[in-house]
Amino acid sequence: MLTKYGYATLGIISITVFILISLSFFAGNNFIKIFLITVSLLVLIFSLNFFRDPERTTPVKDNVVVSPADGTVLFVKDVFDDKYVKGKALQVSIFMSPLNVHVNRIPISGKVEYLKYFKGKYFAAFEDKASEENERAEFGIMSRYGKVFFTQVAGFIARRIVYEISEGDSVTIGKRFGMIKFGSRVDVVVPVNWLVKVKKDDKVKAGETILFEYPAEL
Repeated sequence: MLTKYGYATLGIISITVFILISLSFFAGNNFIKIFLITVSLLVLIFSLNFFRDPERTTPVKDNVVVSPADGTVLFVKDVFDDKYVKGKALQVSIFMSPLNVHVNRIPISGKVEYLKYFKGKYFAAFEDKASEENERAEFGIMSRYGKVFFTQVAGFIARRIVYEISEGDSVTIGKRFGMIKFGSRVDVVVPVNWLVKVKKDDKVKAGETILFEYPAEL
């Protein structure tokens, strides 16, 4: 299954690949012909792989925060959030390589109370300062268990953030809401009364892997 967020990009790439392969048949040099065909097919295969959108099984528990993205946990740390959580908090940051699935999913059910988009710089996504200086979209959800804040961060290669939710929307855990194209990072921040369920270098899947769990049912 391919994500709808990639249809336009895949259309452009497919047309370009078709043109390049067609032109290769007019090349008098066999090396140029093979080179054009090979590069074109590799680009097409990479693009189809990048825009894949597999189904996911979201935990049935509602007192958890699941990963919004596929990737590798860069770090887990204590922070002070002055944007939405407004106090001491825990942060998990996830690095998405170009080979990961890049469709993003809602981390917890609730209402979108905060949404801001920032044009910014393009530091490498694994750099700590990327979350404050890169192009990004910030979201705050008020859940049954309190505030959850998360950010789509564009990286050095990724320069296109896509999201389909708006302030005031009611959202459901595990549902698709957007993507970051061609490598990126996602940060998730919760109050300190949540329990962290992942550690540095863990591999996580969007909509499936539990990042945080509330310690007791309300």
